[in-house]
Amino acid sequence: MSYTVKFSTRWADFDPNNHMRHSAYNDYAAEARVRFFNVNGFSLAKFHKENIGPVLFSENTNFYREINLSEDITVELFIKGLSENGQRFKFQHKIFKQNGVLAAEIEIYGAWLDLSIRKLTVPPKEIITTFNTLDKSNDFEIIQINKK
Repeated sequence: MSYTVKFSTRWADFDPNNHMRHSAYNDYAAEARVRFFNVNGFSLAKFHKENIGPVLFSENTNFYREINLSEDITVELFIKGLSENGQRFKFQHKIFKQNGVLAAEIEIYGAWLDLSIRKLTVPPKEIITTFNTLDKSNDFEIIQINKK
């Protein structure tokens, strides 16, 4: 399934050049991920109950077209990578201008953190099931975990 969220941008998202500031793109990508998990039964309260949270290792943004002041956007979310046990994940976000032109792509790489012991952990099986509902990116990969 494709997961898409439409956003009305805010005045605070823009810089003095009247285009979206670079960090706002990443804020909208993060909001899309939170909403994806929420609509699939994993609210922030549920993550707290499960005693896990996501931790990011990297976040890479490529900009293609500027988003102008007051322009609405659409964020489309894909799963780009997943380890067999679901501990590690990669998401791809495509951010589109209101006319449908691709404005940016964001890739994040992360894992699940046990919030008590502050160590990486395997998530509940329901999260892996939730990951599997997303469309895979064209370059989807199985993430190999190095065992030390």
